[in-house]
Amino acid sequence: MKSAPKEPTATESPAKQLDGFIAKFEPAEGKLIRQCRAEIRRLLPTAVEIVYDNYNFFVIGYCATERPSSCIVSIAAAANGVGLSFYHGATLPDPQHLLLGSGKQNRFVRLPTVDTLRSPEVLALIDAAVSQADPPLASKGGGYTIIKSVSEKQRPRRRA
Repeated sequence: MKSAPKEPTATESPAKQLDGFIAKFEPAEGKLIRQCRAEIRRLLPTAVEIVYDNYNFFVIGYCATERPSSCIVSIAAAANGVGLSFYHGATLPDPQHLLLGSGKQNRFVRLPTVDTLRSPEVLALIDAAVSQADPPLASKGGGYTIIKSVSEKQRPRRRA
């Protein structure tokens, strides 16, 4: 019998906490989250990762600064799947009509596999989002991870 994933504590390193958050998901979803994170990290090496383990979603935002308002894209995961959210997606050129959502600002793409994230069309959206970033991403240096918020009460991260 499997035991429930251990809840991370604030005294653990961000990397250890992140592992704990991802462990709450089904193994296949956890693997996809890790693959997407590695891919975004490769594409945006100077971005600050801001992590939220909130009620509805587990989110890793990729930002130009430590301020959430500088977010460019984020990985958002719930029990029903993983998506790539574009913080200012409503202003992005989308000739392929990949972006979903109808809010004033945010749009997203569902990521059934990491291959979707690697597709030329999604990479073009990421490039467009990076070019619109205000402030822009740093041109040199390395990004780092900040655990910003963890909700005590959360929706299940695994399918019922």
